[in-house]
Amino acid sequence: MTDIEIAQNASYKPIKDIADQIHIPKEYLLYYGKNKAKIDLKLLKDIDSNKDGKLIIVTAITPTPAGEGKTTTLIGVADALRILGENAVIAMREPSLGPCFGIKGGACGGGYAQVIPMEDINLHFTGDFHAITSAHNLLSAMIDNHIYQGNELGIDINSITWKRVLDMNDRALRNIVIGLGGKTGGVPRESGFEITTASEIMALFCLATDFEDLQKKLANIVIGKNKEGNPVTAKDLHADGAMAALLKDAINPNLVQSLEGTPAFVHGGPFANIAHGCNSLIATKLSLKLSDWTITEGGFGSDLGCEKFFDIKCRLGGLSPHAAILVCTIKAIKIHGGVAICDIKEENQEAIKIGFDNVIKHVENIRSFGIEPIVALNKFPTDTPAEEELFMNLCKEHKFKAAISDVWAKGGEGAIEIAKILKEIKAGEFKYSYDTNDTIENKIRTLCQTIYGAKDISLSLDAKKSIKEIESWGMDKLPICVAKTQYSLSDNPKLLNRPKDFIVQIRNVKLSGGAGFIVVYAGNIMTMPGLPKIPAANNISINKGQITGLF
Repeated sequence: MTDIEIAQNASYKPIKDIADQIHIPKEYLLYYGKNKAKIDLKLLKDIDSNKDGKLIIVTAITPTPAGEGKTTTLIGVADALRILGENAVIAMREPSLGPCFGIKGGACGGGYAQVIPMEDINLHFTGDFHAITSAHNLLSAMIDNHIYQGNELGIDINSITWKRVLDMNDRALRNIVIGLGGKTGGVPRESGFEITTASEIMALFCLATDFEDLQKKLANIVIGKNKEGNPVTAKDLHADGAMAALLKDAINPNLVQSLEGTPAFVHGGPFANIAHGCNSLIATKLSLKLSDWTITEGGFGSDLGCEKFFDIKCRLGGLSPHAAILVCTIKAIKIHGGVAICDIKEENQEAIKIGFDNVIKHVENIRSFGIEPIVALNKFPTDTPAEEELFMNLCKEHKFKAAISDVWAKGGEGAIEIAKILKEIKAGEFKYSYDTNDTIENKIRTLCQTIYGAKDISLSLDAKKSIKEIESWGMDKLPICVAKTQYSLSDNPKLLNRPKDFIVQIRNVKLSGGAGFIVVYAGNIMTMPGLPKIPAANNISINKGQITGLF
């Protein structure tokens, strides 16, 4: 059966029963039908004295078109811990409509390791993304209205960095001209659209500690500069209050379940190749207070979502992770070993030996934070016994803790060995990869050399100018968030495996004052994806009231 057919044939527990498993009183449940609920944010304050459970981050090697199965593994491991009698909870991101209808498909796991209701979560869910889109575009509208009504703040229209957003892949909207249509149409200027998951509101929404903190973060959003070169904020435009009002319900975390009945918080969803790529801090903290094990994820590889989880989310949220799981596949390793995607089903032990360098680098990255990873080989039907044996021998040779994951076919039972290893791991001495008090340039260089393996960085004139501006505003002592390709440890998607002696090209730097970090644009990363030649949307339909082809 396909993933969606498995999900549609699943047996659900009432969401109240899922809440009961982790001792959430019924008065905190805000029902969205039988199978979904939001949790009143007041609960987090009321259980603040609870001891935190252990926090596990699931990451992956450098992604390839063959797929790695990070979310599937996350869900399967949480299910496995519960089979072993542990109180484990899932904390993951909400899917974006862009990938759902684009190239990746849904993001609720796969096979017998999924969160459900899969169709709802992948599509409109509880409306969080729509609320974030609306809050973002309200600020966009207020900026242009302010300029049209006389521009009292003296905004330099050529400095405006705040665009509009849409939760859909649409390359035609990357660069647009607005304000056309004559005198009543507004002030003409160049602008564009980004995907909702790239919005600073999505990023700060997922880093807020409570509703009051969310409001403060919204107020601190920098939309551009005035004619004197000083930053103009959402607070200056008196937009922060109305934006917060639009997010009043969205800020409450969403509770659903896995196919095996494991409680799952699915809340927020920034992209890891553009933003920090982690679910909401609120949902993570709530899970830590309600369980002994919180299994979460960072988007893409250890160089993106995992690094940002450590350096941004854990730093800003005061979190201390216990261990990590690094997801690998034989198919992806062979691609890193030089095999064409059309040939990855053929046994090729030499390519595995070569491509294993990518695994080694990601293990080194995780260990550089003082965290010990478990290497999880996500099993596929095309893997041969000889390839699996070689992979496990390579892990043993390099002294990696490793196990085979078969959660797609077996659910939680397919991750029992991983769960047992996880229970034995002792927490290390967690540390960050750079000091926020260092200069912006040094922070970028340290990250690129330590985590990506770069020889050095090259700053464009625009990047140097932006860095000087941020320093003059006194906002340079913040974490950095590098936006770069997910398909390589470098900023060049064509450099696979473990590239060496490369220079990371820093195209520009931007202050995200609301989110509390500095965005660094490396290479040719885009913040509005396009659809592929044959988008996933081509295969999605409804048959007799049921969605088909979603994944």
